[in-house]
Amino acid sequence: MAPGGFPYTDLSGFLAALQRAGELHRVSAPVDPTLEISEIVTRTVRARGPALLFERPTRGAMPIAVNVFGTERRMAMALGVERLDEIGERIGELVRPEIPVGWGGIREGLGKLMQLKSVPPKRVRGAPCQELVLHGDEVDLNLLPGLRVWPDDGGIYHNFGLTHTKHPETGKRNLGLYRLQQHSPNTLGMHWQIHKDSTAHHAVAERLGQRLPVAVAIGADPVVSYTAAAPLPSDIDEYLFAGFLRGDRVEMVNCLTVPLQVPAHAQIVLEGHVEPGERLPEGPFGDHTGFYTPVEPFPVLHVECMTMRRDPVYHSIVTSQPPQEDAPLGKATERIFLPLARMLIPDIVDYDLPEPGVFHNCLIVSIRKRYPKHAQKVMHAIWGAHLLSLTKLIVVVDEDCDVHDYPEVAFRAFGNVDYSRDLLLTEGPVDHLDHASYQQFWGGKAGVDATRKLPSEGYGRGWPERMIMSPEVVATVDRRWKEYGLA
Repeated sequence: MAPGGFPYTDLSGFLAALQRAGELHRVSAPVDPTLEISEIVTRTVRARGPALLFERPTRGAMPIAVNVFGTERRMAMALGVERLDEIGERIGELVRPEIPVGWGGIREGLGKLMQLKSVPPKRVRGAPCQELVLHGDEVDLNLLPGLRVWPDDGGIYHNFGLTHTKHPETGKRNLGLYRLQQHSPNTLGMHWQIHKDSTAHHAVAERLGQRLPVAVAIGADPVVSYTAAAPLPSDIDEYLFAGFLRGDRVEMVNCLTVPLQVPAHAQIVLEGHVEPGERLPEGPFGDHTGFYTPVEPFPVLHVECMTMRRDPVYHSIVTSQPPQEDAPLGKATERIFLPLARMLIPDIVDYDLPEPGVFHNCLIVSIRKRYPKHAQKVMHAIWGAHLLSLTKLIVVVDEDCDVHDYPEVAFRAFGNVDYSRDLLLTEGPVDHLDHASYQQFWGGKAGVDATRKLPSEGYGRGWPERMIMSPEVVATVDRRWKEYGLA
């Protein structure tokens, strides 16, 4: 157990907890990281099977942990909660705007502030991630059992490398999760998409003619690994947020060759620099969209130092068309960030990011409709909200519709909509990986107003009453169900 009481100090502790819970399967037979592991993992995910630890990969020098976040139960375990909504509820308490009433309210407010001030990252001197150190010509990325997931992938990829950079002028740190293509035993392609903070850091470094220091941590504790994928605003430190999620401070250690800090309990750390102006072809890569992303030029990381534990475990993830392991990661983000979405857009009652939409193609939102074109106002607000701006399709329903009940949402979207009036078409930014837009980075978007229509919106027919069975009849049938012989 971590010093502050969080269940796991590191990835190994989490894997041990998964095994105790019957959520981990060890594969002792030799398995090829080229395609074979991908096929095994994909079948396991779709059967809602366990996390997998491949103990004898035929390439690389360490075991591979995959599918550790592959169900909502494991995702909740990773974050140390019973339900993903628990974290959103904690955040909701912190961001409540009420003015404290009396001494009790003041004490409560001070307690909330202390929750944030007590969890910044903590620097330590020695760290497990630096038990073994390889410098210069000793660096060999082939020690890592990186995956080749799909037949036409451009090579070996490291898919769960937590990438650390720092703004060259402000010193603001960024932690992000980006795929890393292995070009050689000591170089990696950095797939820094246009909307990501690391892209901005690299652009500033190039403008200044400077090398950009980079550190990649593989196999961090599960909270830090989740935080790297979370869509935090650029002014929020990822390690402060990870500390909030853990309820205790994340231990960080200074890198040996670059001016960055990394999680002390990571399994492997890669340190190096990205040279200004250097690009190499990256891709193709079979991504979560279900299609290969094309070859494009991306920056190159020259790995100058490689540190690791004495007995490291390599952490990776398989990408493909849903369902896949990233679905629970997306669901965690949906639940955790609901209070912040409500703070930004108070009209929101609840929202859902459907897994088949890979968490940015579609968003379903419920509102408490109060005035004409309220649904359209919410659509525009979502398209202006941080990474929600990449959403291609928004479906707005009334508050009495459960946004997670897809048949009910479809019923409203199919039946409550006059598409000559209730369909909003616009253009705006889309995901870097979107293959449908006719030009990269921007394209068409649609909003569907599936709410009840108001007279003030020009609807003069009188909105009909929804058919609802009498509660007394429902109770009677519930009570006598066995008598009907249908139980």
